[in-house]
Amino acid sequence: MRKNILVLMFTLGLVVAASTLQPASAFAQASPDRVTFNRDVLPILQKNCQTCHRPGEIGPMSFLTYESTRPWAKAMKEAVVTKKMPPWFADPRFGHFENERRLSDLDIKKIADWVDAGAPEGDPKDKPAAVRWNDGWNIKPDVVFEMPKPYTVPATGTIDYVYFLLPNKFTQDTWIMDAEVRPGNRSVAHHASVIIRPPGSQWMKDAKVGEAYIPPRKPEGQAIDNVPGSQANQQMEWFVGYVPGMYPQRYFYPERGAGRMIAAGSDVFIEMHYTANGKESQDQTKVGFVTAKEPPRKQLVNLMLIDFNFEIPPGAPNHPGHTWATLNEAATLVYSQPHLHMRGKDMEIKLTYPTGESRTLVSVPRYSYLWQTIYVQEEAIQLPKGTRIDVYAHWDNSANNPHGADPTKTVRWGDQSWDEMLVAFVGVIVDPKTDAKKLITMRQPAAPQD
Repeated sequence: MRKNILVLMFTLGLVVAASTLQPASAFAQASPDRVTFNRDVLPILQKNCQTCHRPGEIGPMSFLTYESTRPWAKAMKEAVVTKKMPPWFADPRFGHFENERRLSDLDIKKIADWVDAGAPEGDPKDKPAAVRWNDGWNIKPDVVFEMPKPYTVPATGTIDYVYFLLPNKFTQDTWIMDAEVRPGNRSVAHHASVIIRPPGSQWMKDAKVGEAYIPPRKPEGQAIDNVPGSQANQQMEWFVGYVPGMYPQRYFYPERGAGRMIAAGSDVFIEMHYTANGKESQDQTKVGFVTAKEPPRKQLVNLMLIDFNFEIPPGAPNHPGHTWATLNEAATLVYSQPHLHMRGKDMEIKLTYPTGESRTLVSVPRYSYLWQTIYVQEEAIQLPKGTRIDVYAHWDNSANNPHGADPTKTVRWGDQSWDEMLVAFVGVIVDPKTDAKKLITMRQPAAPQD
């Protein structure tokens, strides 16, 4: 019976060993030179861990207090020494990122020394002020759209993507300055995407307001409205999402005066990918929007670089994938996000300027589909017109794949985690009058596979 992905990952990374520690009262006091929780460890947790490890977020244990943290002390040492936690996968040789979660060697040593000393709490006077985390939302939404009623997720089986056409329709052109998706039940929500259907689009034309909708499938199993390259599939816009391992990350940049336009008459869909966890349960996901009080100075565009046409042979341990796009207008790059599934091994996103000069934007040498990280640039990158963005990746379809993928199958594009994708999201800021749909020219299907 399949367990929830995140709990399984944390369980593997944080094996509980609390029984080897003495009772907390035995270590309430510590000598001045001994590492303590209040003085040395808690500041590290506040900066690097509490984003996920607090009630209501993705971490299955809370690191807000000494009492809630101490049972995990020995496991925490193992996780940070082996660098399983915090989850961060970018090669430090390439790029500098605002949201980097990598612990310094000194921080790792402090946590290890604290555990080796018996996990003392220390003097309460040394405790820093508690971080004031938002309750429920990481933004302050002006409007909230929610699935009209709970959806029942079965205990077992493969669950097709389910689409919910929300009753809310935008009655006027609206600039969105920030947005966030809040799954109702993270234990079964593998991912959630908010998709905007513009007026006149035939995408998901048979969906009914408020009702769960699974599009009909072609004989070979591909959902009709998800056929790569189909006209219907091009008449929609992926807007914001929630994916495995996502802690609050930036898709929007209100501080840069950048927003995203939703045209009058547009519909809002929530696409849900549910994963059965052995127990029938319910989910009611919602999305919150921060709307602009006046038109923004800039437009944020979420570029999707995609290859639909790959085939990964059975048993291939290191099969390459490659796609690219060329910018048709100058832009300012602010983030990137590699996206593969369970066979994904690595990804590199590379920029080549019209001058021929090139640089690696981000390199993820040990990709994990359990942690879909957005890499936010510490400093935005100016991209002139004609800049080419290349995406290189490799898949492991061998018996050595640790995620248990079936190595006997030829693998192609598909929705489920045991299918594959080759996608890189790149966030750029442009003039608000720029036609986002014409911002890049994608590689043509007939181009050779590298």
